[in-house]
Formats: sequence, C-alpha cells, structure tokens
Amino acid sequence: METSELLRKVRKIEIKTRRLSQNIFSGQYHSIFKGRGIAFSEVREYQIGDDVRLIDWNVTARFNHPYVKVFEEERELTLILLIDISGSESFGSQVSFKRDLITEISAIFAFSALQNNDKIGAILFSDRVEKFIPPKKGRTHILHIIRELLNFQPQSNRTNLRTALEFVFNSIKKRSIVVILSDFLDSGFDDALKIVARKHDTIAIQVADQRESDIPNVGLIYLEDAETGETFWFDSSDNLALKNYRIWWHSRQLYLRETFQKAKVDFIQVQTGQSYIEPLIEFFRKRERRV
Repeated sequence: METSELLRKVRKIEIKTRRLSQNIFSGQYHSIFKGRGIAFSEVREYQIGDDVRLIDWNVTARFNHPYVKVFEEERELTLILLIDISGSESFGSQVSFKRDLITEISAIFAFSALQNNDKIGAILFSDRVEKFIPPKKGRTHILHIIRELLNFQPQSNRTNLRTALEFVFNSIKKRSIVVILSDFLDSGFDDALKIVARKHDTIAIQVADQRESDIPNVGLIYLEDAETGETFWFDSSDNLALKNYRIWWHSRQLYLRETFQKAKVDFIQVQTGQSYIEPLIEFFRKRERRV
C-alpha cells in the first residue's frame, strides 16, 4: 500500500473511531475497567465531617493541628490488543473484510483507553507472534498501531492462538486488559486462555462473516482455505452437505461459548456487513451491571 493511501485510511479510521469512543464508549470504558485500587494522594487539614480514621497522626503531632490522609483511585491501566492477522482474516463477503472490522474495533478500544490516560499495546499473531508493540500512551502511538494493522504482512497465514496467549502470559507482567480479536478458527487454546484470564481482565471478540455460517445454494463452488492454501470443490446444492456444514459451524460456536464461559472470559460476536456498535454497547451494559 502506498504511503499516501495508507495515511488516508489511517486518518479515516481515526476520525470515525475516535468520535465513537468519545461520544459512546469512553465513559463506559472508564466505569467498567477499574484501576489497581486506592492510592495515597496527599494530606490536608481536617474538616468537619471527615472520617477520623483517616487522621495522619504523625503530621497532626508535627503541626499541632489535625490533618487527614487523602486517597484517590489509582486509575492507570494497560490495554493489550491481541490481534489475529492470519489468512482467514482477509475474508469478507459483505461490505468489509474481517481484518478491516478488527482494525476499527481495535481503534475504538485504543481511543477509549487514551481518553482515560491508559497505556495501549498490541500483539499481532498468526501461528507465531508476528509483531509486539509495547504499551505506550498517546495518539501518535495509537496511529502507529492502526498503520501496522492496515499494512503489516504476516510471515504465516496459519493461526495458533495458544502461542499468542503464552506470549501474553510470559511478557505482560502487570495485570492488564487483554482484548482478543479473532475469528477463532482454531482449537487447543483452552488451557492457555484460562491461565491468561486468571491474570488479566480478558475479553474475546469474534469477528465472523455471514457466509461462514450460511453458505448459499449456488451450485458447485471452488474454494480455497486462506490459511493452508488447500483448494477443493463444494457442492452447495447438496442439502446433506449444507446440513452437515451448518451442524459443524453451530457445534463450533457452542464450543467457543463454553470455552470462554469456563475461562470466565467475556465473549462478543460481530459480523462483517453489520454494525459492531450495538454488540459493543451491550457488552459494556452487561459489564456495568456486574460492577
């Protein structure tokens, strides 16, 4: 992608997602993602109505006048975007590709974190960790992440979420918010997910396409697996083949829901061609009710 075109796309995404984060998601982000606790801020003179348990007796004795300790919420958090950039993310039968949707949702979370003065980092993965962008603050840093999501070319098209989760566990020492963005066309990551979820506040966002769950009857189709490169013919007019595929897809979705439920990970589903705003708003609402 040429530099001028890349910059135009980055700017377009920034304008759209920053407006959404400021107008809709920033306040909800602040309310559901709490800091690490209460930290000491300062001492001030005692005022009528102050809790006597907060009196700082050392300062009081020094100035012969009552002083109390003031505490405030320690707000600073770290947001880690764990982003699937494998071959299957380049699929899309609707308005956009899955990777485009992942980029926009990543930007919304990042700009919401920016509004709360949090650090943002990103891990781009396929069947390996392709790139690690360490957490930092600021608009320039977020735009760097967006540029990478738009233009980065992975070394592999395959997916291995377990490897990415192991990297998170070993590399991110401080408790963080970990948002996984993927189509989750993978398996064998159950144990790694549980381990990461015990350490970090973990959210899984599945970005899918309608044609992955509902193949239309258009006769014989020549298909290619975007991750393995394998090609094959599929007869979409074969009712039994369609039925078996739909059974497989629904069983896979059930497996994912059970996996995230067991790991106590919030699970959000969005689709290309549909607005992701409502699913995200519903997620924030549910989390607010639990807080």
